[in-house]
Amino acid sequence: MAERSKNTDSGNEIGSEDIIAGNVSKYTVFPPGYSGLAKKGHLIFDACFESGNLGRVDYITEFEYDLFIRPDTCNPRFRVWFNFTVENVKESQRVIFNIVNFSKTKSLYRDGMAPMVKSTSRPKWQRLPAKNVYYYRCPDHRKNYVMSFAFCFDREDDIYQFAYCYPYTYTRLQHYLDNLEKKKMEYVCRELLGLSVQQRRLDLLTITNPLNLKSGADQKVVFITARVHPGETPASFVCQGIIDFLVSLHPVAKVLRDNIIFKIAPMLNPDGVYLGNYRCSLMGFDLNRHWQDPSPWAHPTLYGVKQLIVEMYNNPKTSLEFYIDIHAHSTMMNGFMYGNIFEEEERFQRQAIFPKLLCQNADDFSFSSTSFNRDAVKAGTGRRFLGGLLDDSSYCYTLEVSFYSYIMGGANSAIPYTEEAYMKLGRNVARTFLDYYKLNNSLVEKPLTTIPSIRTSRETSPAFNPTYHLGSGNAYEGSRAERRSMLNSRDHSNSS
Repeated sequence: MAERSKNTDSGNEIGSEDIIAGNVSKYTVFPPGYSGLAKKGHLIFDACFESGNLGRVDYITEFEYDLFIRPDTCNPRFRVWFNFTVENVKESQRVIFNIVNFSKTKSLYRDGMAPMVKSTSRPKWQRLPAKNVYYYRCPDHRKNYVMSFAFCFDREDDIYQFAYCYPYTYTRLQHYLDNLEKKKMEYVCRELLGLSVQQRRLDLLTITNPLNLKSGADQKVVFITARVHPGETPASFVCQGIIDFLVSLHPVAKVLRDNIIFKIAPMLNPDGVYLGNYRCSLMGFDLNRHWQDPSPWAHPTLYGVKQLIVEMYNNPKTSLEFYIDIHAHSTMMNGFMYGNIFEEEERFQRQAIFPKLLCQNADDFSFSSTSFNRDAVKAGTGRRFLGGLLDDSSYCYTLEVSFYSYIMGGANSAIPYTEEAYMKLGRNVARTFLDYYKLNNSLVEKPLTTIPSIRTSRETSPAFNPTYHLGSGNAYEGSRAERRSMLNSRDHSNSS
């Protein structure tokens, strides 16, 4: 690897992340001392597009370039997501790209993960061969961790795009929801719950039989959110899988719609997604640490969702039975869940039932990786805040899925996730609600035995304790009333 040059004015290395202010825009990299028009092989880098991220490019040699991730807007701590294009290549041109300023030390790049690539003539995303990817600590870059990958450009007229993981943009979501709306399905309602700081939509889907929405009807609600962390793109594919299944003609989906109201906010941080941030909003906030007291002007999307959840919680006819927030994990394999810890053993054990059922339905879900905690650093998350607010019959989880791969029970080799595999996990999450409510004996539909079994997992799930009582939404009315009183007084003090 070539020696890096120094900035003689500041004494710092060229490319220090503290001088990266924005994305490169059609930036042509010339050899030192070169003047004149760009020739084939003088690479042109660009990240000025939706969800793009590349802050700087340094020429090292004809064959090697140092690339710097642009930090999240207004927050230099987070540098993980990248998404950029390269053009003006020569056929058979071989290069090494070094991404030199990751903010995380641990990464699935150590375990075989590789960047994604596509080109104009091959528009389907593919993973680079793992043998061409190296992840290591580099003394030339303040001992930061560096991910280097080798690549050979094979078509001169193609524009190549590289990304940390499969991109899922705000525009893609809008097109998906527009197409869903055009189908005019009576059991799907799309509404605008609010706007982000940059005036992007906070969409809310309600999926249920319209009869469940009649005034005065008792309502069981499952609330699902995703993309509070904008760089965690697998969460959007999982969320889309859930939606696709719930709006389908599958008999399980129909039974669920007849009994449950599904509220889904598929993108909590649309500004961060659009800007190509990894963790933060436009203003540099990690929104998943601000659930306790979100600001209507600094965290408007979070504020809107919390207000809706509190409104449902205060409605005695509404039982908010599940809250699931979907994320992606940068160091672990498989899908798994985080849950809360409670003093009451019976409540704690009941909380483990849904992940156990999901483990039976999804090959890629690991119950052994599922954990329950009350870490102080997680206090402002949706799972922790709502787990402390809602009553004993509500279950709050974070659903995590690996950025890279899963290992099925009994297998040794990792299977890389595809877009379809992420969506399949979402479909299996949706199906698992039927198993849960069948176990709970709380569905109105009687001919459930005619529905085919949906368990296909090869991973063994821990057995259930049949003595656990799965209470209905009104089983703890006294406790719920006390919590409502506390919440109302807290809201009043905040408003004053």
